[in-house]
Amino acid sequence: MKLYEFEAKEIVRKYGIPVPDGVLAKSVDEAIEAAKKIGLPVVLKSQVLVGRRGLAGGIRIANTLDDVAREAENLFHTKIRGEEVKYILVEKKIEFDRELYLSLTIDRTARKYVFLVSPLGGVEIEELVKQHPDKLLKLYVNPDTGYSPYMSRTAAKFLDLSKENWKKLHQIMNSMYQIMRELDAELVEFNPLATTKEGLIALDAKIRIDDNSLYRHPELQEKALRELSPRERIAKQYGFSYVELDGNIGIICNGAGLTMATMDLVAYYGGKPANFLDIGGGATRERVKEAAKLILTHERVKVVLINIFGGITRCDEVARGVIEAVNETRTDKPIVVRMLGTNEEEGRRILEEHGYKVFSEADEAVKLAVELAKR
Repeated sequence: MKLYEFEAKEIVRKYGIPVPDGVLAKSVDEAIEAAKKIGLPVVLKSQVLVGRRGLAGGIRIANTLDDVAREAENLFHTKIRGEEVKYILVEKKIEFDRELYLSLTIDRTARKYVFLVSPLGGVEIEELVKQHPDKLLKLYVNPDTGYSPYMSRTAAKFLDLSKENWKKLHQIMNSMYQIMRELDAELVEFNPLATTKEGLIALDAKIRIDDNSLYRHPELQEKALRELSPRERIAKQYGFSYVELDGNIGIICNGAGLTMATMDLVAYYGGKPANFLDIGGGATRERVKEAAKLILTHERVKVVLINIFGGITRCDEVARGVIEAVNETRTDKPIVVRMLGTNEEEGRRILEEHGYKVFSEADEAVKLAVELAKR
C-alpha cells in the first residue's frame, strides 16, 4: 500500500526526520492561504500515488501569490500519469547544496533489509543502477542485530558528507529502520535527501506498507481502499482474490492455481482476460452470486468464463449462484462453464435447463469463450 507524500512526511516527522514546513491544500483558495502561512517562495507538489510526477509536470514553484493561484489551478485540472490531483502539498522552498538518495527496502533474495545510498539524488533508482552502478552503495541489515551505527558512518563516507552531518545521518537511518519494523513497511525512501546550511532534510518522502500486515494497523486500512478500483473494493468486501485486467473475457474460478491456468489458456487461444477472480474453496451460492454479478456487470466483459473444479466447492451451489446473478443483473452476456467434481451432475442440470453449455474439458470451454469474445 502506497502512502501519499504528505502522509509519509507526517510519519517521518514523528520519528524526528527533518522535512520542509508544509500545508495540505484541497482547493486553490487553500493553497493561497497555505502560501501566506508558510511564506513565499513555495513549492506546489501534486499528491498522487504514481511515480515521476516531476517529469509529468506535477511539481511547480511559485514566487508570488498570483503564481500560487495560477499553478494550483493548473494542477487541480491536470492528470498526472492518468491520476487526478485532489490534493496539493504546499511547502517552503528549500535552498540546498546537494541532492542525495537514501532508502531502506527489503531484499527478498537475501531475506534482509537493505539501505540503498547514492550521491545522485533525484534519479530513478532503476536508472541509477543501470547507468552508474558505482554510485550505489548497499548496506545489508543483519536481522539478528538490526541497525548499527557503523552503517551511517559507512554511508556518510560514501556520500562524502561533512562531519557535521554524520550524527544527523545516523538519526535518520536509525529512524528509517524503526519505521520499517513498526509499520511493517516495504520501503522508506527519501529522494532527494538534501544537504543544506541547516543540515540534512528530506525534500521528498515515500513509504510503502505491506498489504498483508494491515490487520495490525487498523489506522491504515481505510487508506488501502483508495488504491482499488470500484470493482476491486467490492471484491475486497466479499473476500475475493480479484485483479482488474484489460481484456474482455471475464474469469471466475475456485483456486488461485486454477485461475492462473485458465488465464494462460485464454491467452494461448488468442483471448484476453478481463480479470483474475478466485472465489476460493467451499464457496456458497451467495458468494458465487456476488462474484458472478461483479463480472456480469463489468462493462468491458463480453463473455464470462467459469472454470470450477469441485472439491469442497459444490457444483450445484455454483450453478444456483450463477443463475441468481443472471436474474438479478438481467444480463444476456454469454456464459461458458467448465464444471467438474462434487455434485457435478446436479450443477450441469441446473445450468443446462437455463440454456447454458457446460463442458468437462477446460480447453473446449476456453476455445468457445475466446470465439464468442471475438464476435
